[in-house]
Amino acid sequence: MGKRLEPAKWYASLPSFLSSATALITNRAGTAVLAVKPNYRPHWNLPGGIMEAGEPPHVCCVREVAEELGVNLNLGRLLVLDWVEPTPVRKAWFGYVFDGGALDDPAQLTLQSEELDDVAFIDESQIRARFTANTADRVHAALKARASNGVAYLHNGRIVPAASSGAL
Repeated sequence: MGKRLEPAKWYASLPSFLSSATALITNRAGTAVLAVKPNYRPHWNLPGGIMEAGEPPHVCCVREVAEELGVNLNLGRLLVLDWVEPTPVRKAWFGYVFDGGALDDPAQLTLQSEELDDVAFIDESQIRARFTANTADRVHAALKARASNGVAYLHNGRIVPAASSGAL
């Protein structure tokens, strides 16, 4: 039997992860998704961002949307949890998507110009063209989860079946 580590050392030896929380906000008809265009990336994204140390996902989502768009969300339920594998440049990552409700007019938003170039409604048919493939998968899963009153669990943007044997 090996030597046991003190709890602090044992916890420090465990892997760490990145996490983000975003909001699915649609137009009233539910046919277009509110997206933001960061000035530091070529693709669009859902409003939200990276969680701070010790910050719960739902608190992060509300904070980030307020910072980016100048609006305080009445945040709804969790729609998606996506586990994204690590890459050579970043740790594994958990992406949370919460229901941010519906909005009539993005003109009522105050865009955070330090990080964002634009905000717009993206029609469902344009999601794959404007978002990264993984984010597009997450957005489509969030729309389905909202419509079915469910929650989607994804692995690298792909839905993991409820009775999964571990193979994807």
